[in-house]
Amino acid sequence: MARRKKEECKSVPAWLTSFSDLMSLLLTFFILLYSMSTLDITKAMKFLSYFQGEKAQTFQQISIVKPIQIYTTDLAKKIKKIIKQILPIYGYQIVVTENYVLIRLFNKVLFKQNSLELTPEAKRALDQIAKIIKNLKGNYMVRVEGHTSKDEPTVPMPNIQDSWDLSIRRATTVVRYLISRGVDPSRLMAVGYDATRPLYTWNNPILQARNRRVEIYIQVAVPREEEGKKVEFKRKEKLPGGNETSGKVSSGKR
Repeated sequence: MARRKKEECKSVPAWLTSFSDLMSLLLTFFILLYSMSTLDITKAMKFLSYFQGEKAQTFQQISIVKPIQIYTTDLAKKIKKIIKQILPIYGYQIVVTENYVLIRLFNKVLFKQNSLELTPEAKRALDQIAKIIKNLKGNYMVRVEGHTSKDEPTVPMPNIQDSWDLSIRRATTVVRYLISRGVDPSRLMAVGYDATRPLYTWNNPILQARNRRVEIYIQVAVPREEEGKKVEFKRKEKLPGGNETSGKVSSGKR
């Protein structure tokens, strides 16, 4: 008598596989969000104490430091809020890092055509930038860089020898205007790079025109109250013998 075949396991529905993958991705996503969130030190230390058995800790003093804020971010937001009311969106760019705020002004809105004379819009924007710079506290420097493009128009300008000279004259024009608005000259420096640092390398006339620009780097020192500080926890640990020992746990920038 022929043996009956064992019934094969029913195949898993296709939707169930997709659903389980989705749940795994969601779990990973929420774990990632949690890992990037601000850590509550007191809760974290209390959680760790549950796994230490007899070495449970009692905290005498806990010092919590406010989250560190990037000082340059607030400065960049302030500058953008003012400039976007004066210049068109294609006339400027703002870049921010932990060490500086970069204001990139393109020639189309900065200078009159085939000239080193500032446009009225550029003057109004530089007036506001000068006010912000004058209100900066602590140690700061402002570096103004002039740039040209490899297909810079060969329209002759008075007292301009070549494209290198043109790039430095663009920078010094902006520096002189900032000085005329009360910015400390000792905080300013001008640099010309000709076409050696292009934003775009494609041979497109529109993109090459955007290589003709002036960049204002506002390099600021982070105020002391914003610098990373150590967080210290004084604690006591109960040892198996009944004795106690104290110590410190520190975290933060060094």
